[in-house]
Amino acid sequence: MRAIKMSMSPGTPSPSLTPAPAPQQTKPPPSTASIRTIPGGHGWPVLGPISDRLDYFWFQGPETFFRKRIEKHKSTVFRTNVPPTFPFFSGVNPNVVAVLDCKSFSHLFDMEIVEKKNVLVGDFMPSVKFTGDLRVCAYLDTSEPQHSKVKKFSMDILKRSSTIWVSTLTSNLDTMWDTLESKLSESDSASYLIPIQKLIFSFFTRCLIGADPSASPEIAKSGYVMADLWLALQLLPTVKIGVLQPLEEIFLHSYAYPFALVSSGYKKLAKFVEEQGKDAVERGVTEFGLSREETIHNLVFILGFNAYGGTLIFLPTLLAKIGTDKTGIQEKLREEVRAKTAGSTLSFDSVKDMELVQSFVYETLRLNPPVPLQYGRARKDFLLSSHDSVYEIKKGELLCGYQTLVMRDPNVFDNPEEFVSDRFTKEKKGRELLSYLYWSNGPQTGSPSESNKQCPAKDYVTLTGCLFVAYLFRRYDSITCNSSGAITAVVRAK
Repeated sequence: MRAIKMSMSPGTPSPSLTPAPAPQQTKPPPSTASIRTIPGGHGWPVLGPISDRLDYFWFQGPETFFRKRIEKHKSTVFRTNVPPTFPFFSGVNPNVVAVLDCKSFSHLFDMEIVEKKNVLVGDFMPSVKFTGDLRVCAYLDTSEPQHSKVKKFSMDILKRSSTIWVSTLTSNLDTMWDTLESKLSESDSASYLIPIQKLIFSFFTRCLIGADPSASPEIAKSGYVMADLWLALQLLPTVKIGVLQPLEEIFLHSYAYPFALVSSGYKKLAKFVEEQGKDAVERGVTEFGLSREETIHNLVFILGFNAYGGTLIFLPTLLAKIGTDKTGIQEKLREEVRAKTAGSTLSFDSVKDMELVQSFVYETLRLNPPVPLQYGRARKDFLLSSHDSVYEIKKGELLCGYQTLVMRDPNVFDNPEEFVSDRFTKEKKGRELLSYLYWSNGPQTGSPSESNKQCPAKDYVTLTGCLFVAYLFRRYDSITCNSSGAITAVVRAK
């Protein structure tokens, strides 16, 4: 089968829910501010990092790890170690400066003072064999010429895809929910975890690559599994899984897994992109000055890591929040969706009018950011400000921000630990808070460009979340889920 062709007339605007002023820039502290020594430390060589690693993965878990150190040092900025560490990570320095409030964290977006070269998951970088023996865009700093080329290419892909985005999403949602309803008719529950993975993979393959997965029976059946395994092996040294300890520490966090374990699946994905995504590959070469190999492997990364990997966390979290809610939010969401789409089809424009739906999506991203950790290395010496102090950062130091806590900053968000569905509505002046919603490696009010590292799909992600919610309440009156990732009941719309 031939690849799906996508076209877009010149000047068609990229979809967006929020205004796009210039991204926030960190400001130098007042000259009268006193400079505080960064508290904390890295401990004895080898022993300090191992102790912190065990706390991070085993005895405390990431959130408690950072919370306890905030309490101990009475500061949201401190020195510590983050995994991976000894014994088999030679050349990886676990020493970081943690930045855990909105003000200090925002320094990570200022490309004048931090660089992003090879720090996607900290000082550890998976082997480039996982990405075709080259550094893809996520590992490039904005100062590198190839970053601009690939970032422009990725934004062009998104812009072109906007013409088929909604119809492709709804078609895949139809398939997923028809399957779940069929299973529910035969059982008391139907797990949505595998169906939603299939939906996400098929949807992004069509929209971003311009290819139909059914063109390759193997990709159609197992492409999402190939992407899962490829993702997992890159991230295992840095992610808490929650299996029986000490087995997790011994087998998952002690060494980097070799690419050979997933090479077959990756090569099949790359071949599929090359053959079925011919139009996208050709544009990368002829319009953006990329080599053929650069284009193919960046497309695989965009599909499998950026799009599939991030949405694989976001959409199930969104569905679980709806399906397990006991506050009555389903009724309010349903009323808004049906009022705004009465007599019309779903579109980008229709969900832009759904203020509560948007707020619900934003609040989900605030409390459950798909990428919990962000890193940046000091490009030069500079002064870093938190809400109450100023600190000296030296060139080369690695900053680490844990967004799960940053997005619960009590100096910015009222009742920060609570899920407040209408937090970002106009009635609560919540739109002002979008300047502090950082899930996309930048503020929600920021604009992705080749000169920054903000997610190029920032607006598409939030719009897709809104479309997902709107679709549910056009199809159903109510949805019930359990805590195990399964649908237990649906009531069709009357």
